[in-house]
Amino acid sequence: MSTAWTLEELDDAIVLLTIDLPEKSVNTLGHDVMSDLSDLVGQLASRDDIRGLLLASGKPGQFIAGADLNELRQLVDASDDMIEQGLASGHDLFTAIGKLPFPTVALVDGKCFGGGTELILAMDDRIAVDRPQVQIALPEVKIGLFPAWGGSQRLPRLVGLHHAIDIICGGAPVSARRAAELGLVFDAITVDPDKATDQLLDEGRRRIEWLAHDDRYLDIRTQRHAPMGLSQDQANFSFAVAAGHVLQKTKGQYPAPLAALEAMRQGLNQPLDQGLEIERQCAKQVVGSDISGNMIRLFFMQNRLGQDAGGPRDTTPRDVGRIGVLGAGLMGAGITTAAARRGIPATMVDLDNQRLADGLERAADVVAGRIKIGRATPDDLGHMLALISTATSNTALADCDVVIEAVTENEELKTRIFGQLASNLGPDTILASNTSTISVTRMASATPDPTRFAGMHFFNPVDRMQLVEVIRGEQSSDLTLATLVALARRMGKTPIVVKDCPGFLVNRILLPYMAESLQLLCEGASADQIDRAATSFGMPMGPIALHDLVGLDTALFAGQVVQAAYSDRAIEIPILQDLVIAGRLGKKSGHGIRLFVGRRKKPTNDPDFDAFLEPHRIDSRDFSKQDIQDRLFLPMLLEATRVVEEDIVAEPAHVDMGLILGIGFPAFRGGLLRWCDSLGAGEILKRLEPLEELGPRFAPTDSLRQQNVSNLTWHDPASETDS
Repeated sequence: MSTAWTLEELDDAIVLLTIDLPEKSVNTLGHDVMSDLSDLVGQLASRDDIRGLLLASGKPGQFIAGADLNELRQLVDASDDMIEQGLASGHDLFTAIGKLPFPTVALVDGKCFGGGTELILAMDDRIAVDRPQVQIALPEVKIGLFPAWGGSQRLPRLVGLHHAIDIICGGAPVSARRAAELGLVFDAITVDPDKATDQLLDEGRRRIEWLAHDDRYLDIRTQRHAPMGLSQDQANFSFAVAAGHVLQKTKGQYPAPLAALEAMRQGLNQPLDQGLEIERQCAKQVVGSDISGNMIRLFFMQNRLGQDAGGPRDTTPRDVGRIGVLGAGLMGAGITTAAARRGIPATMVDLDNQRLADGLERAADVVAGRIKIGRATPDDLGHMLALISTATSNTALADCDVVIEAVTENEELKTRIFGQLASNLGPDTILASNTSTISVTRMASATPDPTRFAGMHFFNPVDRMQLVEVIRGEQSSDLTLATLVALARRMGKTPIVVKDCPGFLVNRILLPYMAESLQLLCEGASADQIDRAATSFGMPMGPIALHDLVGLDTALFAGQVVQAAYSDRAIEIPILQDLVIAGRLGKKSGHGIRLFVGRRKKPTNDPDFDAFLEPHRIDSRDFSKQDIQDRLFLPMLLEATRVVEEDIVAEPAHVDMGLILGIGFPAFRGGLLRWCDSLGAGEILKRLEPLEELGPRFAPTDSLRQQNVSNLTWHDPASETDS
């Protein structure tokens, strides 16, 4: 018998079953834990001296985190027999729990995810503690799966179809209070922290008494095992709307939410036992698939990145009690907001009070937007604003442990500001620049102490973008890097340490893709054709739309940096400069490559653009979707191989994660280098061969040729799912 489970006899013939994996920070449902629970359930089913069962966790703030990570790894290359056995084990156990001859109640005081949620759904009722660390979720779609231990059948019968679709297909956690509103738990109770366990047990006992009275729990089970009774019109409408929403969001490239919808569509108007069998068959469509495998690999890559960002490993970061942010514009206000939302006091400095007021308004808008969708409260807004102070003088930065410069991307302006800061910073203050392209090593000479200077590149919009590039200059100290990495994590971001080079990681790889899209325009491909090819590949938007969104002036400046640095292969795109000179900057000016019309600035094709395109046209030809995709993504891939060759990042996984988090490279492909691995170096070389005549940007790199000769991949299959 596993030491994870303990059974305690309480008064009134009620027993308490507690899960507490020894020497583990969280409880997980691995094979051995499930097997031992199955044995316990078998023993309990034969007892006639029990009036009720309560389930609790022995770990404060943690209930059950879901699957065991070691067993999750095995799903990457699972055989059909392994898949069948894994699905059957969960179904059989949870069905047995649902048939115990007495009422069962789960007492949730902590995070309850995945299989843990499916376990409590099999019980007669649930009570949760109303505090922030209590969250209930079915997040399986985030790794290419769906809840297939009964979750797709039991949850809709409990909370209704609409809410179940949101929880299962969205994967977002539900708070205790929201769970009570939905009927996912019977109640969300407030407890005295010093008496929480006793109070929760008392509530559980009361619920057992209510369920046992006149065998009410049996009537409830009968109801929840029956078909839902959805009318044909209701079912058709609900699933058509849900499928449309999922397809719009995922473009059909992530099959797990659609498989979950199909399991619900077929199973909910059947008795529960038949619904569970349908669920199992639908689950087999996604478990063990290439897409699920890629997303599971990404899960482990992100876990590794959370432990090692590629910076110094044995350096203790400095404590950061307050940060300063120079600039209250879009990026400065975003950085300030990200810090304050995570409880870090922040001082925002700009030239005048009006700019500061605009920055505070931007900060408030971020939380106000979250209040509208129920993910924040007015108290959260007040708490955040209380942590932000503003000033028009750099002297206000004197007590800041880290100061982040976030002014316009202009090297002369930035270095002038660095010189002015010398007398305003403390002797140990770390200075970071939110630069996207400018050399950190070069700018360091203008700072008070180059060892306490590095890049800290946030992505726009800061409140939604997870990635932060921490750029190591030639003189940046390990302490500086370790402190900025730790700070980024405290701000809820995912940092990657990058060696200083033009474009750093993300922009260096992105800009060849951007430039190639404009070259394709000049060669006769239409803007719509180019963007459709990119979104069909899985990008969140096409490169032409991205030009207009980020601003053609921004794209021009960044492109010039890359062209100067990599002149042997970077291509010049004169049309971009012509558009900027004409004031066509993209969405922000109302027209760029496309025209933006109406109150919502909807993009549409602009006939006036042809006059700018005409002088730059090259002999036109027809392009297939594959032609365009190869032209767009192969230059990106080649630049990524150079990044690895030059040790710009610590490992290939950081390239993949940087592009997924920084530009939305399709996660279902596993990342840019994982895409290369899936095709094989030989196939990549074959696709490059007819393109080499276009110039050095399509010339294969040494590392790619070597991989083909030696039959190697970028990711080591033996270690890529290590956490």
